[in-house]
Amino acid sequence: MKKITSFTIDHLRLLPGLYVSRKDPAGEATVTTLDLRLTRPNFEPVMNTAEVHTIEHLAATYLRNEPEWKNRVLYFGPMGCRTGFYLLLVGDFTSRQVLPLVTECFRFIRDYRGEVPGAAAKDCGNFLDMNLNMANYWAAKYVDVLENITPERLNYPEEEQ
Repeated sequence: MKKITSFTIDHLRLLPGLYVSRKDPAGEATVTTLDLRLTRPNFEPVMNTAEVHTIEHLAATYLRNEPEWKNRVLYFGPMGCRTGFYLLLVGDFTSRQVLPLVTECFRFIRDYRGEVPGAAAKDCGNFLDMNLNMANYWAAKYVDVLENITPERLNYPEEEQ
């Protein structure tokens, strides 16, 4: 079988950042998949499932309530490797265009205190696997990346010839 696009990115050169992973046609629309990379793959520790799960709950809640973007959000969820998240939006976007949304979302997570939305047995299939303190920590690290973003953290590394 042909290797899928996300497995062709050089993960040894990939830095934490915000990347357009792919753009797909969906009827008359385009769906933009964004790679929100929080850790440097294969160099830094990955996030544990509890903080990944907490970030997922908080980001999904934020994004689906954000007035300007909520009707464009199709999905927010973790990467299996636990180095980041995927955000799928209806529309043809660049990383730079989505940067303010993602930055505000992770500021929300960084500063969030209180009960995690949906962290109850009736609302979630694994509600005990949450860690708000670590979600705050990872969000703070990512906000620092986003607030000081450079071009190499907005575009995937070019293949070396």
